Amino acid sequence: MLQLLIVAWLLIFGTETVLSHQESGEWSCESDSGIQVLADFRPGLITLDGRNDDWKDIDGSEFPLRPALDPDADHEYPAGQMTVKALHDGRDVYFMLEIDGNYAYDKGENKKCPSVALMFQIGDQATYHDMGGCKEGTDSCTSKACKGFEVDIMHFSIGNAIPGRLYGGNPVDNGEGNGGDRFGHLVDIYAWNPHCRYLDGLGPSGNDSSAQNDWHGAWWHSSFTTQSGYVAEDSPYTPNGQKGTYYFEFSRPLRTMDRLQQDVQFTLGSTAKMSVAFWYPMDSKPWHGSGHYTINCDWIPLDISSGSSSGLTASTVKGSSDGTSISAIVISMISLVVSGFIAYKLFSPKNVAFTPMGNDL
Repeated sequence: MLQLLIVAWLLIFGTETVLSHQESGEWSCESDSGIQVLADFRPGLITLDGRNDDWKDIDGSEFPLRPALDPDADHEYPAGQMTVKALHDGRDVYFMLEIDGNYAYDKGENKKCPSVALMFQIGDQATYHDMGGCKEGTDSCTSKACKGFEVDIMHFSIGNAIPGRLYGGNPVDNGEGNGGDRFGHLVDIYAWNPHCRYLDGLGPSGNDSSAQNDWHGAWWHSSFTTQSGYVAEDSPYTPNGQKGTYYFEFSRPLRTMDRLQQDVQFTLGSTAKMSVAFWYPMDSKPWHGSGHYTINCDWIPLDISSGSSSGLTASTVKGSSDGTSISAIVISMISLVVSGFIAYKLFSPKNVAFTPMGNDL
């Protein structure tokens, strides 16, 4: 089964991604230092179903999408910007990606469907450029040789994923100790550079069965008319070419049980470094591995707020105060009635039955 996973991985990303990951010239990046993604503390708000209804009141950050290997404004994704939203509930962190785009879906053909990826810095030396930036090649990259250059990647290809259904970590693949997802291809990956990318738990030095896929996610398109849920037989779910917006929704625990330096670990009140990539089959042509757009040519700060009461809305605080006042009044009234009853029983006159005295005294 492990061999099948590796074959599937090569078929989707294979050697084409490595060979085509060549830049046209010297790399240059002019990044705006003021951009960021904010993950506020908002517990009990999100249902992970790919739809954006729960996110209506959450502020997002908008980014132009430019080619990853040539971030030129003249070559931006033509349908518009990507909106990135994030929040956490003290246990899990959630992400919502919103991208305008005509509906494109070809069941079983991942490269003829849109695809997204999230990338995070793990190692202190890991760069956005070159997916970690380790200088070792495919024959020499190891966890020792590339120590400090690790990045964490979640990649979702929707060719076999039913809209609105959950994919990612599942008992079958997690039971085999890797970051795969044989059902919907929402996979958990780590990398040191574009040539050295592996499913969590797999690697050049051998496999480790303690790894797992900690991500879950779903997708949706605004042109869908069925709200009760789709099954595979409903594919393609709506006619191709429909105008609308794609929604990709994900979650993952803030902390995972990773002990291999393959997962980023989020901390409340701290800042992580992230990026987002987007693939789209332009003119109905299959995309290729390095033909993706990204939200910036460098890391974007992800600020994770602390889980304090300041994150609660004013209406929540007011509602709590009103509820407390009503409860106090009710308890006071009950106490008054009980006190009155006790006083009555203590001080009310006692009727003692008369017993006649006998004559033998």
